[in-house]
Amino acid sequence: MTRTCEKCGFVNQDDYDFCAKCGNPLVEGLQPRQVYVYKAEQLQVNKKALIAAYAITIFLSWSGFVIGLISKHTHFAVFTFFGFFMPFYLLQSKHPTLRKHGLIMMMISFVGVALSFYVMFH
Repeated sequence: MTRTCEKCGFVNQDDYDFCAKCGNPLVEGLQPRQVYVYKAEQLQVNKKALIAAYAITIFLSWSGFVIGLISKHTHFAVFTFFGFFMPFYLLQSKHPTLRKHGLIMMMISFVGVALSFYVMFH
């Protein structure tokens, strides 16, 4: 069984107490709760967390290159793929600043991984 909203006519599931489209109460006597909606553009970017994300990305993606230079014939470069986790996470953000930094970190990771594999195979 479904519940139809009297205000907008949207057909809701039976267990919904409020309309999924307009928020109108579907059960008599229920009062709508006050809901705050935050847009991604209004949120502040935590600069310390962003610096930590850069440090983690550089450490993970360039570590195979450094270890490869120190010790020859190592397969440690495979570990550098962990450097892609942070950029992929940031690229999924709705915040444009975080996506921009995700692209920058992705380029840093690509260079670090490429150099790591170059050192590993040569």
